[in-house]
Amino acid sequence: MSVVTATSRPVVPTPNPSTRPAADGSVVNRNDRAITALAMLAHGMVHTYELAIPIFVTIWLVEFSVIDIGIATFDVTTATLGVVVTVGYGLFGVGALPGGVLVDRLGSRKLITACLVGMGGSFLLLSLAPSVVVIMLALVLWGLAASVYHPAGLSLITKGVEEQGTGLGYHGIAGNVGIGLGPLLTATMLLFLDWTTVAGVLAIPALLAAVYAYQADFDPQAAVEDEGAAADGGDSKADSGVDSVEEFVAESRKLFAGSFVLVFVVVMCSGLYYRGFLTFLPELLGRLPGFEPIAIAALLPAPVADLLGVDPAAGETLAPSDYFYSGLLLIGVVGQYAGGKLTDRFPVEYGIAAGFGTLAVLALVFLPAAALGLAPLMVVGALMGIFLFAVQPMYQATVAAYTPAGTRGLSYGYTYLGVFGVGSLGGAIAGAILTYANEPTLFAVLALFAVTASGVGIYLGRTRGE
Repeated sequence: MSVVTATSRPVVPTPNPSTRPAADGSVVNRNDRAITALAMLAHGMVHTYELAIPIFVTIWLVEFSVIDIGIATFDVTTATLGVVVTVGYGLFGVGALPGGVLVDRLGSRKLITACLVGMGGSFLLLSLAPSVVVIMLALVLWGLAASVYHPAGLSLITKGVEEQGTGLGYHGIAGNVGIGLGPLLTATMLLFLDWTTVAGVLAIPALLAAVYAYQADFDPQAAVEDEGAAADGGDSKADSGVDSVEEFVAESRKLFAGSFVLVFVVVMCSGLYYRGFLTFLPELLGRLPGFEPIAIAALLPAPVADLLGVDPAAGETLAPSDYFYSGLLLIGVVGQYAGGKLTDRFPVEYGIAAGFGTLAVLALVFLPAAALGLAPLMVVGALMGIFLFAVQPMYQATVAAYTPAGTRGLSYGYTYLGVFGVGSLGGAIAGAILTYANEPTLFAVLALFAVTASGVGIYLGRTRGE
């Protein structure tokens, strides 16, 4: 790998001929496959739980009326519950920074395994929650456990996989499968089970995935093993990350001394847009015409309803908004794949500019499209799902391009501090806007985040050559 400075974008290394991918770009190297498989599994798990939470939010808004913290009580509203969810989502991001430091010291496998065990445990606790306070404690545990995944998984891919962009694309696809199936499976199980039982069932896959992560066989340094200290131009600890607070501060200063600070602005804007749009989307969609609850008994033949124990007199309903939400997230697979492939072929700075520019436009037309009917909303929603996730492999690759291999975990720690830490404020911002203002204001603010990220992408692209 070429020398990396604070302001330069390195030349992507030529893959080893013995591990060159097939003509269609698929990952064929055994080590690449092993790493990509593990990262895909863990990434899917992380986002399954992350995006199942907003489905539960719609239930918590109805089931709980107050939040009692002992010294004070608060009414349950979109604003207060948005703060509760933001605590967990915030730790998902804040924990990424110490997680990134641990990745450089302990390695990705241990951190990924611990992440999966912690997430399973957090949903077991959620299944026992009698109040919003215990729900918040469960979300805190989930956020802390999940926070280490992105620096661990992305460091593993960018240091162990030869075809980095393709690996990131497959990694993103798995994340979107989890993002889409998480709410879909949750909403479907909630048709027949109470929410605490559903939370307990969801805990099981993460615990099983942890067993696989612990025994998977791969070389985590295959893509950088020949670089040595020269990869950093002697400016960074290439082999072992940081050993002390002083080195942490020194490496952090080097990262933010140049263009990485602008990349950090992009990832913060991405996180604010992502969380601001998705946290209350099921609840927001439920207010729109065409998303009225549908009686489950009316959808099922009488013998099937009897077999499933559905009582027509009970008035159980299906929420179309939950399934629209899941579909929007699932179609993000297309965006992840396209973004990953484009990352290997075009300057990612201009991809970021185009992707976020499109997201700005989509935010402004989302509500007008909804007013025109379900079909226009489905088109805009599908495009939103594609572009919301197409930008992710682009900014992930940009981080790798502007940072040294030796502190890659630290770099991705800062990245996901921005995406999910600062970005978690998007949920609180969205909740406050929906409580005290209106939907058009929310989407105008989302467009502002996207325009900012797009402008930074244009600036990075123009200055790259310089």
